Amino acid sequence: MSRDLARRSSQTVRRARLRPLVFGALLLVLVQAALGMVVNLEVTIPLRHPGAKPSNYFAGSFHSVVWSIAHGPVALAIHAAFGLVLVLTVIGVAIYALRLREGVLAAWSTLAALLVIGAGFNGASFLDYNKNASSLIMALLAFAAVGCYSVVMFLW
Repeated sequence: MSRDLARRSSQTVRRARLRPLVFGALLLVLVQAALGMVVNLEVTIPLRHPGAKPSNYFAGSFHSVVWSIAHGPVALAIHAAFGLVLVLTVIGVAIYALRLREGVLAAWSTLAALLVIGAGFNGASFLDYNKNASSLIMALLAFAAVGCYSVVMFLW
């Protein structure tokens, strides 16, 4: 009986640790969206840079992101670098939620991570092709991720 109680207590502690992780991810997505607005309003992406208009999307996007961090305007470099850190963070939160075996929390956390990753791919597309639709989709996906994390917070 005490072993079962200890297991439940451990699960409760691990579940309680997820809440600040989700809240932190939510705040980081909002900060990233704000940085994206600054980039959108203040930065002009040159039409020619390494990775621009690639024939291979993934190779071109890799070169575009590397260029943006190493040689792009400061706001763009911060936005791109922060985006990479954000992707790792949201994947970590999703993995933590999945390991808890809390179905609904894990599903919403995983969906949020996928939305953030999708936003990142659209950011790379914007760098590659300079199409406003990619920027819009990136913002909408980020806000959808905020919605998912808000649902997780509400479900507590």
